[in-house]
Amino acid sequence: MLNPSLQAWLAQGQVCPVGKLDVFVVDVGPRDGKNALVLLHGFPSSSSDWRAMLPVLSRNHRVITLDFPGFGLSAKPPSYSYSLFEQADVASIVVRELGVKAAHLVAHDVGTSIACELVARQNRGLLPWEIQSLLLANGSLYLELAQLTVAQRILMGPLGPAFVRFSSERTFRRQIERVFGQPVPSSEIDDMWLQLSYRGGIDRLPQTIGYINDRKRFQGRWLEALSDSNVPLRMVWGTVDPIAVVAIAERLAREIPRATLIKLEGVGHYPQVEAPSRFANEVLRFLNGGIAEPIGRGHSNKADSVR
Repeated sequence: MLNPSLQAWLAQGQVCPVGKLDVFVVDVGPRDGKNALVLLHGFPSSSSDWRAMLPVLSRNHRVITLDFPGFGLSAKPPSYSYSLFEQADVASIVVRELGVKAAHLVAHDVGTSIACELVARQNRGLLPWEIQSLLLANGSLYLELAQLTVAQRILMGPLGPAFVRFSSERTFRRQIERVFGQPVPSSEIDDMWLQLSYRGGIDRLPQTIGYINDRKRFQGRWLEALSDSNVPLRMVWGTVDPIAVVAIAERLAREIPRATLIKLEGVGHYPQVEAPSRFANEVLRFLNGGIAEPIGRGHSNKADSVR
C-alpha cells in the first residue's frame, strides 16, 4: 500500500518494460535533445531519494531516474539475478528507449558501481549512448575501505532469509537513521520503508545484497574503467558517512588524475536526502563547468553553501 506521497510520485512517472520486467521511470524537464541527466540510486532505497533535487535540476536539464529491479516501484521477481551487470543493462536500455543520445550521470551508493560498468562499456564501444560526465556520491568503490553494517553482513550470509522475516519498520528506521549525518524528515524514512516493502521487496533483500559480491569480484574492472576513460569525473561526498567513508573518495581523487572531490561537511550516507540543495548546487556547478581543484595530499575541496 502506497501513501499519498508515493502515489503522487508514482503518478509523476511511467512504467518502461525492459524484457519481462516493469521498470519505474521518472522523466522530467526540457526535451531539447541535449543536457540530459541520469540519476542512479543506491541500496536499499530507490529513485525517490532524488525527489527534492528534481525541481532544481530539471529547470534546464532533462532528468531521468529509475528504480532498478528489486527496488522502489519496479518489479521484484524472485527468479532474477539482481547482478550489477543486469542492473547496468536495465539502465542502458531505459536511456536508449527514451531516445537519449548523450547524458551526464549522477550515481549514489550501489549506483556508483553500475555507473562504472556503463563507463567500462563505453570504453569498449558497447554503450548505445554517450556518457558526457560522471558524478559519484558515497559509494564503496574500494570495498576494502568500506564499513559494512551488521545488517548488510547478516543479509549476505545464511541467516539472511530469516533476518528479513523478522524485519519491521521500527528496525529499519533504527538502522537507516545511523547512516545519516543530518536530520531527515520522518516522512522520508516512511517512504523508504513503504517502497522497500512494496511488491515483496523485503523478501528480495538477500538477493539484492549480492551486489557486494559483484563489487568485490569486479572492482578491478570498474576502477580500471574510471582510469582509462576521458569522461570528466567528480566525487561529491558526505564526510560523516559511516559506510562509504570519505577515505574512499580521497583515494579515488588521488589515483585518478582528472578526478575532483567536493566534500559535504557533516553530511552522511545520503547527500541527496540529507542536503538536497547543497548536493543539487554541486551537480549544477559541475555540469556548468565549475572548477574544483584536484585533490592532492593534505588538500581538500569543501562544498559552497547554496546561494
